[in-house]
Amino acid sequence: MATPSALETLIELATKETDEATKRLGRAIRVSEEAQQKLVILQQYRDDYAARFQDTLTTGLTALSYRNFQLFIEKIDTAITGQQDVVRNSQQRVAEARTAWQACERKRMSYDTLAARAKEKELKKENKRDQKAMDEHAARITFYKR
Repeated sequence: MATPSALETLIELATKETDEATKRLGRAIRVSEEAQQKLVILQQYRDDYAARFQDTLTTGLTALSYRNFQLFIEKIDTAITGQQDVVRNSQQRVAEARTAWQACERKRMSYDTLAARAKEKELKKENKRDQKAMDEHAARITFYKR
């Protein structure tokens, strides 16, 4: 069995590893949220542009303006598709970071459990030693009183 100092070292290392995994998870979540916000902005921009186009249709539109609108909408749609890929990838990284954090946390908790058991075992030994000393002391007092 590992000595308490070795176990404490393992706990300290596991805690540091868990802290780093927590930071990586936080960064991944932040990047994912930013990617999602960019996607929403692109979608809103497309909707706004399409609404403006609908308004201009009522006043009349040249063939060139119509073609320019189509090309621009295609570019926006391509950007949206690309951003959707970025969002999916960032969500995947969040899932991976969360899994890594959970593994680190489980390891840290298992070391904590081992430390608690070792402490409890040591406490029982100490209590047993104290009880034995008390019993011997009581026996000596009883023996000398006779």
